[in-house]
Amino acid sequence: MITACLFDLDGVIVDTARFHYKAWRRLAAGLGFGFTEHDNERLKGVSRMRSLDILLETGGMTGRFTDTDKQKMADVKNGWYLEYVAAMTSSDVLPGVTDFIADLRRHGVATALASSSRNAEVILRRTGITALFDAVVDGNDITRAKPDPQVFLTAASRVGAGPGGCVVFEDAEAGVEAAVAAGMRCVGIGSAERLSHADAVLSGLEGVDYEYLKKAIDHE
Repeated sequence: MITACLFDLDGVIVDTARFHYKAWRRLAAGLGFGFTEHDNERLKGVSRMRSLDILLETGGMTGRFTDTDKQKMADVKNGWYLEYVAAMTSSDVLPGVTDFIADLRRHGVATALASSSRNAEVILRRTGITALFDAVVDGNDITRAKPDPQVFLTAASRVGAGPGGCVVFEDAEAGVEAAVAAGMRCVGIGSAERLSHADAVLSGLEGVDYEYLKKAIDHE
């Protein structure tokens, strides 16, 4: 039985991943090295400070900066990211998301956002979809980033659902690992090869409804 659906934000609900990439690439350029989309794959689903460590590692700059320096870099990057986010509208919600979540709620399924982003509330307001979720858990509410299951367990608790009744929607390997660690079923959004540990993988949520979801994750 599905009692709750927990959604990652970037790449599942909205396409803000491109904004993160633009901001990280801009930071790398200022440090004197390039940062490709392939490099950026390693940043998906992990915290801001861990992302910065990976970026510095990519540029061969590990160990060159103090924690204070790194915090300033992360703040600069986030400022650029928020500039891009400020221009978002409802048109930035990915296809099928609103209809799918509305259908889940009609069937009595609780819905929660479970994201490592600290800007989740801003993005939900900008795109006008805050009301789609019974609870919002973001990077301001957790101390451990994915693949630790904390964000999903916290979201499940806030909607009163046990892990066994939850289905997680994730586009990142670290997120799928976190869902598995939480004892939850998981639907990957994206590449079946990259998200092979998910119970099912979809290209997106367009055309998906409650009945389709039940069939997709039913292994009996």
